[in-house]
Amino acid sequence: MTTSLADHLRTLPDESLAALLQLRPDLVVPVPADVSALAIRAQSRVSVARALDGLDQFTLQILDAARLTRGPDDGTTATEAVLAMATAGPRPPAPATIRGAVNRLRALFLLYGPEHALRVVGGVDEVSPYPAGLGRPAAELDLHAATLCADPAKLRRALLAAPPSARAILDRLAAGPPVGSVPPGALQAPPLGAEDSVPPDPTNGGAPTGSPVRWLVDNRLLVLVSAGTVELPREVGLLLRRDSGPLGPLRTSPPTVAAAPREAKAVDSAGAGQTMEVVRNTEALLELLSAEPAPVLRSGGVGVRDLRRLAKTLGVDDPTAALLLEVAYAAGLAGELELTGAATARYGADQQVMPTGGYEVWRAMSLAQRWVQLARAWLVMTRQAGLAGQRDDRNRPISVLSAEAERAGAPAARRAVLSVLADLEPATAPTTEEVLGLLDWRAPRRSRGREAAYREVLAEAARLGVTGLGALTSYGRLLLADLTDADERGSDDPLGLHTDAESGAASTAVRALDALLPSPVDHFLVQADLTVVVPGPPDPALAGELEVVAEHESAGGASVHRVTPASVRRALDAGYSADDLHALFLRRSRTPIPQGLTYLVDDVARKHGGLRVGSAGGYVRSDDEALLAEVLADRRLESLAFRRLAPTVLSTPYQVNRMLMALRDAGYAPVPEDASGSAVLARPKTRRAPGRAPVGRTLDPLASPKLAMPRLLGVVEQIRRGEAAARAARRAPAVVRGSTAGPGPAPAHNHGDALAVLQQAVRDKALVWVGYVDTHGATASRLLRPVSIGAGYLRAEDERTEMLHTFALHRITAAVLES
Repeated sequence: MTTSLADHLRTLPDESLAALLQLRPDLVVPVPADVSALAIRAQSRVSVARALDGLDQFTLQILDAARLTRGPDDGTTATEAVLAMATAGPRPPAPATIRGAVNRLRALFLLYGPEHALRVVGGVDEVSPYPAGLGRPAAELDLHAATLCADPAKLRRALLAAPPSARAILDRLAAGPPVGSVPPGALQAPPLGAEDSVPPDPTNGGAPTGSPVRWLVDNRLLVLVSAGTVELPREVGLLLRRDSGPLGPLRTSPPTVAAAPREAKAVDSAGAGQTMEVVRNTEALLELLSAEPAPVLRSGGVGVRDLRRLAKTLGVDDPTAALLLEVAYAAGLAGELELTGAATARYGADQQVMPTGGYEVWRAMSLAQRWVQLARAWLVMTRQAGLAGQRDDRNRPISVLSAEAERAGAPAARRAVLSVLADLEPATAPTTEEVLGLLDWRAPRRSRGREAAYREVLAEAARLGVTGLGALTSYGRLLLADLTDADERGSDDPLGLHTDAESGAASTAVRALDALLPSPVDHFLVQADLTVVVPGPPDPALAGELEVVAEHESAGGASVHRVTPASVRRALDAGYSADDLHALFLRRSRTPIPQGLTYLVDDVARKHGGLRVGSAGGYVRSDDEALLAEVLADRRLESLAFRRLAPTVLSTPYQVNRMLMALRDAGYAPVPEDASGSAVLARPKTRRAPGRAPVGRTLDPLASPKLAMPRLLGVVEQIRRGEAAARAARRAPAVVRGSTAGPGPAPAHNHGDALAVLQQAVRDKALVWVGYVDTHGATASRLLRPVSIGAGYLRAEDERTEMLHTFALHRITAAVLES
């Protein structure tokens, strides 16, 4: 007797159904109404494709063996038949390994039923029409081909008679897939050996030549299935595979990596050095955007010209600049600012990309914390930075931060590549081809056509310092494990109320990276040429002070800064006094302060503030009349049109900012003042884009989130209740279901009769079938025990759920006492 999947699922205990839903969580989105709906969804093309995408190459081949060994009558197979086919090759795998693959397929319910009568769910044949790369049986393709294949000796002679060019086509199709396209004119060309019987034909390339495809079709070794398409019959393919086995080469374990493990310390050191470079370049990139925000194109994203400007200033290539900008945006460090008023961008855009308020918080973190925030954003962001500069389907260039760079499968690709590296022995550096081979064995259906994306992930991981010398670093391994644990804990936080930062998920990666990076320093070395050498990464306080008092010259393990008159004047404008600067250098320097630095600070401080600038259209005042006379006579300042108002006051019609710039360019050191005559500190104001939250945990479109077992058991209970309701609905009288009445108790055909039946049921405390119209206008029925009737409502207890419900009397269509 044939057993359907729904019948098989109904016989399972709740724990087995919950295990199925845990392995295939897409089956509960949304929750099926009953077991029949669950069975239909489990056999659907989409759900089966999801399940197949997660299987390795060997398990897929065992599934193909089950499909090939199905009986023609009942469509069932057996475990022993699968074992016989899988062990028919030259290097058969162990039977226990084959049985393990069969058990995995049965757990996923791609195979179901007892071991002697296994069935394949129907959706498998829709998703993969050619099992093991073999074509359909000859009987389904062509009668003449079936006659040839029915005679094994005749089939072998036909294969031996095939010319070399025809045999090459057969071998190619036998390896799979078994279908091929026929070039125009190939079937009209003469078969091999009969070229002289056909006159020259310009349409087919001039003089006729032998066509191997025509020979194969004429000899029934290939079947023309449609215009321009031929298919290799299954029997021919199996005969051609006699040396490798019907399933082809079987590999029960992933391919091995030939490279020997590197020294773990060298890998971590190389990766840690790259992390410092990434953080430095990201900070420099955001500072460039702070000084000159990048306009957003009307089509979205940042233009190529601005990207190249940023890359040139940073000293990196365009792909690296694009990657850093995308990661900074995903981490919430950069965002768009709407331009208001008369502000316009260079290209007429109404938005600019600049740092957000979160950038200031990020700068105050430790070096390891800053890198981990960037790396986490890279792992979970749904943008593929490598697409920048390429062209989309409409042949338009893809810009950085544009919508065209969105790829929902990007996080899954990154996780897959890093998982392959994490599963290897620590510090193992496989080649790119070896990584692709491992990915192809783990999930051949998912990795097909994604080789370019996987190569890009390896390149980006090296740029960001997740890998070092081609191997996954120890802190990168911990970061991946932390994110995996966070995803598993995500089932306890379905609304996403707790962020990863709150849970401290990245603390282990931060601690591991902190141990590899040099400790932040709070001092520097001042040299005689006024250069300041910081022997390590500066702590946030020291970095903030150096940004004000010195010019940055070079970066690396020891960064170099230089004290210049402009930097000293900038510090004085920001509110430092000469004594403050002397104290700062004395406190921070581990070397004696050069005399030239002391003279420079004192000289710039003496001149600083000698001129006072205000806004009366713009004025200049000074107690030094000779200095004002020099300014008035300076020909470099003629464009300001100074006019002497008093012996100590000059005025100009131009704004204060322009006057300040002109005076400073001429070598003077003016100080702005307010209306009361007090000096105005000139600490530069930085614009920031609105705050953006970093990219959080994203749902992988290729794998549904895992659910905890208690929640799955609750889902199973809900499905069981729906199944009981469906059975009860099938037991309901026909008039209650809205159908023609059948044999049984006489139903109430009108509303008055239905009320009478309900009142009698209340008195007798009897069960009654009630038909009603729900809020969606659909007809439904329930088996109820009425409790009371009044105020236009019926209060009754559901016999199945034992819950009390209220029904509006005007919605009740029929009532029948339970027999």
